[in-house]
Amino acid sequence: MNYFKKILRFARPYRLFAYLNILSNIFYALFSTLAMISLFPMLAVLFKQTEPVYQKPIWKGLSQAKDYLMEYLNYFVTVKSEDAGEGNALLLMVILVITMFFLKNVFGYLAMYFITFLRNGVLKDLRNALYKKTVELPISYYSEKRKGDTIARITSDVLEIQHSFLSILELIVREPLTILFTILAMVSISPKLTLFVFIFLPLSGFLISLIGKSLKRKSDKVQKEQGQFLSILEETLGGLRVIKAFNAESRFTSIFQASTKRFYTFSNSLLNRQNLASPTSEFFGIAAIGVILWYGGQMVLVEQSLQPELFITYMGLAYQILTPAKAISKASYGVKKGNAAAERVLEILETENPISEIENPIEKTYFENSITLQNISFKYENEYVLKNFNLKVPKGSTIALVGQSGSGKSTIANLVTRFYDVNEGEIAIDNVNIKQLSKKSLRGLLGLVTQDSILFNDTVKNNIGLGKGNASEVEIMEAAKIANAHDFIMQLPKGYETNIGDSGNKLSGGQKQRLSIARAVLKNPPIMILDEATSALDTESERLVQDALEKMMKNRTSIVIAHRLSTIQNANNIVVLNKGEIVEQGTHEELLSKKGAYKKLVDMQSLA
Repeated sequence: MNYFKKILRFARPYRLFAYLNILSNIFYALFSTLAMISLFPMLAVLFKQTEPVYQKPIWKGLSQAKDYLMEYLNYFVTVKSEDAGEGNALLLMVILVITMFFLKNVFGYLAMYFITFLRNGVLKDLRNALYKKTVELPISYYSEKRKGDTIARITSDVLEIQHSFLSILELIVREPLTILFTILAMVSISPKLTLFVFIFLPLSGFLISLIGKSLKRKSDKVQKEQGQFLSILEETLGGLRVIKAFNAESRFTSIFQASTKRFYTFSNSLLNRQNLASPTSEFFGIAAIGVILWYGGQMVLVEQSLQPELFITYMGLAYQILTPAKAISKASYGVKKGNAAAERVLEILETENPISEIENPIEKTYFENSITLQNISFKYENEYVLKNFNLKVPKGSTIALVGQSGSGKSTIANLVTRFYDVNEGEIAIDNVNIKQLSKKSLRGLLGLVTQDSILFNDTVKNNIGLGKGNASEVEIMEAAKIANAHDFIMQLPKGYETNIGDSGNKLSGGQKQRLSIARAVLKNPPIMILDEATSALDTESERLVQDALEKMMKNRTSIVIAHRLSTIQNANNIVVLNKGEIVEQGTHEELLSKKGAYKKLVDMQSLA
């Protein structure tokens, strides 16, 4: 139930609907019982079991409520029969029955009406909280997790919580109160018969509970496997070109089918166990009804200690207990399934973000002097990628980082943007440790253009305006012109309003990259980080993109991670890395004259 309590905090904004639901359920339970009790006077009139009573009875307290109601019924029927005949008395009894059932259903509807707002509100807020947490968690979190598993938690697991946990809110008041009121009515009719009935309840309850013991474990398997095949689907859609190019369709189809087969097996096991609950509880309920018929029949026919019409009403009440009892037993299975879903959802919500902010962080909106990386060391897992690394980037300068793959170039970009935190040392902007800055203000100072042009399934205009929500059309166009993107944008079917498709797949690689540059230009940050921004392009696209980059870097501080050395010859300082350490640095001419590591890299690319 700990998971249930944690999920319930999302219901607080909707507590008014919860209170109205509880109130409606109280009346529903009351009128459910009264509806069955109202059958008795109708049967008494129908079977002519009333006795003439001419004096109105006097109320003598709850202890004698049953006798009072019996006498009042006899008095009412006697008066009405003499005034308008027995048919009129019977009509009034029928109207009473219909009224009770009508009120029962009105309050039943109101209870469901109010709970709808609560359930859907919690569903909305839970999904919003999960999404917010998803975008807040660091990139390192998703290097260890499958995307499909996260999608499964936000979709199917949250729905499972709605169907299982939140259905309990309907049952907490309505079903127990219905059972309580019904039992009170049964006791008032015949304490002896009611005692006999409840000898069988603990036995049937114990047998029913045995069914639900393994439901949480089985449900957990189903939900995990769903995350697995969603991950396979997500990877398939992302890598469809490669799959087709390597004729790997059958391999991925086999992997997907193996996962759905496991899901099929786990789901069958779970649902068959769950489906056993309803018929089992109904069987035991009918068995109890059968025993009541036998024992109660003895009291009516042999002992004659119970009136026939009271016995029929009693049987109706006894049968009425079955519905809430079945609902409660079904809800207990729902809790076990919901526990597994809630555990998976709360695992994300309660994950601590290692990239945390200090209390009252500094909001820095300007850049004055320099970026300093002082004695920093960093590792993703066991081995250090950077070791005692030192670098100073003065304002207005362009610093290029070069080296072989795995030398730590992109890691520096990840650390400056604080996608990861350093293990040792510090990174400072204007002598302020970036850990003391708010993440929003830090990233507000930075512009990022990566090798992979990450665009979204939206218009050209909205993709460029991502970092500046209030940008005008003129500003967007100016940014596109600086990025050498305006001309090709105007040739698109709807210009800036053209949707570029999933990940911008309607555009070429060079066009996507120029949109990424336009996005960074529009943001207009004082510090620009370019992570191999031209390495994936053909010669023509590279020329256009390089020209755009040079325009963008004017009067800015830039950290350029370069694969193609021809693009960074004009950098103020070129830093050559090898296995996380600086092996040499200087201008293009200075490094060539040293005939060291940089000269070797240049020669290798010249030969290529």
